[in-house]
Amino acid sequence: MSLELLFITAFVVGLTGAMAPGPLLTLTVAEVAKRGFWAAPLLMVGHAVLEGALIIALTLGLATYLIMNEVMGAIALLGGIFLLWMGYTIARDALKNRMSLSSTQEAATTDRTTRVPMGAPRLMGLGILTSVSNPYWSLWWATIGLGYITLSLEQGSVGLAAFFTGHILADFFWYGLIAAAIVGGRRFFTPAIYRGVLTVCGVFLVGLGGYFINSGIVRFGLI
Repeated sequence: MSLELLFITAFVVGLTGAMAPGPLLTLTVAEVAKRGFWAAPLLMVGHAVLEGALIIALTLGLATYLIMNEVMGAIALLGGIFLLWMGYTIARDALKNRMSLSSTQEAATTDRTTRVPMGAPRLMGLGILTSVSNPYWSLWWATIGLGYITLSLEQGSVGLAAFFTGHILADFFWYGLIAAAIVGGRRFFTPAIYRGVLTVCGVFLVGLGGYFINSGIVRFGLI
C-alpha cells in the first residue's frame, strides 16, 4: 500500500471511529460548552499523545497483553470508576448551578483565536484519561489498529508516520467540527439549555461507567 493510500484510509477509518458516540465525545461536548472552542483541540492533544505512545508500545509487542481477559477486565473496572466520578461531577455541578453560562461565553469570545483556556494541562490530561478509560479503545488498537500498524511498517517508519498522521487528523477534524457547531450555537443557549446539556452528558458518562464496571466484573467471572 502506498503512503498516500495509507494516509487516506487511515483518515477514513479514524473518522468512522471518531464519529461513534463514546466518553471522549461526551466529554468534548461538556468541556466546549463550559470553556469554549479550544477545549476540543486540547483534549485531542492529550488523546494524540496517548495514541502515539500506544503505537510505539504495540510495535514492541503490547497487543498480546491488551487482549488478555484480565487486562481488559481491569481496564473496564478502573475506566468505569473514572467515568462514574467524572459524570457525577459534571451532572452535580450543572444541577447545583455551579457553572455560569455568561462566564464561559465571555471566555470563548475574548481573544478567541489566540487565547488558550485556563487549565490546558488538565484538559490534555482528561483527554488521556478518558481515552484509556474506554476498554473498547484498547481492543480497537489491539486488533484493527495493530493490523494497520503491521501494514504501515511495510513502508518503514515513514509508513507508520503516514498512518498516525491520517488517523489523528481525523480526530482533530471531527472534534473540531463538533466544537465549532457548539460555539456557533451559543447564542441559542439559555442557562437552562446549558445546564441541561451538561446534565445529560454527565448522566451518559455515569451510565457508560456503570456499563464498563459491569463488563469488567463479568470478565473476572464475578457474576
